[in-house]
Amino acid sequence: MPKKIGIILVNYKDYAQKYLADCFSALRRQSYPSELTRIYIVDNAASPESEEFLKSHFPEAIILPRADGNYAAANNLGFKRALADGCEYLVNVNMDTVAEAGWLAELAAALENNPEAGIAQSKILLHPKNEAEKAAPKINSLGNHIHFLGFGYTDGYRQPDRAIDGYPEIKGYASGCSFIIRREAFQKVGGYNEEFYMYHDDLELGLKVKLAGDKIILAPRSVIYHKYEFQRSRQMIYYMERNRYLTMLTFYPAYFWLIMFLPCLVMDTGLFFFSMINGWFKEELKIYAYFFWPFTYKRIFFERRRVKRLKIVPFSRIARDFVGRIEFQEVANPILKYLVNPLFAGYWWVVKHLL
Repeated sequence: MPKKIGIILVNYKDYAQKYLADCFSALRRQSYPSELTRIYIVDNAASPESEEFLKSHFPEAIILPRADGNYAAANNLGFKRALADGCEYLVNVNMDTVAEAGWLAELAAALENNPEAGIAQSKILLHPKNEAEKAAPKINSLGNHIHFLGFGYTDGYRQPDRAIDGYPEIKGYASGCSFIIRREAFQKVGGYNEEFYMYHDDLELGLKVKLAGDKIILAPRSVIYHKYEFQRSRQMIYYMERNRYLTMLTFYPAYFWLIMFLPCLVMDTGLFFFSMINGWFKEELKIYAYFFWPFTYKRIFFERRRVKRLKIVPFSRIARDFVGRIEFQEVANPILKYLVNPLFAGYWWVVKHLL
């Protein structure tokens, strides 16, 4: 029997004016029963103008205004409202996407056909910019990898689209661009850690779901196109680096920190000098300041206790699926390719065989 599904989108300032018309048009064309679908738009950093725009252009959506721009908190608000409205499946989807008509039905089918899975991710393709790209679409994500130093990147990025059979397990985590999660899985892990604010929030959620005993799978027939553009802003650099450390401090056991000490020192030394050369040294200092603040460790302590309570699967079993290479074209450079990746890949190969 089809389940009631809540779809959560997060607006930020003028995102809705840029992207929501195409996104919502695709949502209106979904083959999944409309009477079982609820759409929630969390208006993050809301203004009277943004609220009026959303209400007038998308009257069937439930608008949830917020003030502070915290992306993780915005998703939690949308999910919790959907749960209160009786939704059994919850879908996180970016506004800058266009879904195929069977996107939602195939996401739901992935969970129906795989009771051991807590999350299923769509096959995310890059939105075509011209006729050539329409004829030969490229992949944005087939799931995301987790690097052993705490950050993630997409699997399959810019590879040609291809047919995929079944529901392969995602060894890392599901991209927050488009995934579905069971009501029980979300409630079990308590949603997103709002301290992450933005970036790696989906990695943090995925790790908790796996530690709690649920699998993460790919739903390859659930196809969505992402208007992805890599933009390296100062805010992005700050949160990605800060949250990489937060991930390690929240999830890694004490013995794992001993294993990670040397590669962490190498990575952090390199990033320190790299930040000076590339003009984001202030962001690096802000990260250090965040971790010198004692109250940060109080939050980390309580979050570690919460993660420990939900853990069913040993961390070492999940860590075996971490990767030692960074393979993402947007940050590729000769030092990464010829020095960092070979060193870290070799180091991680040895560690994995000892776990």
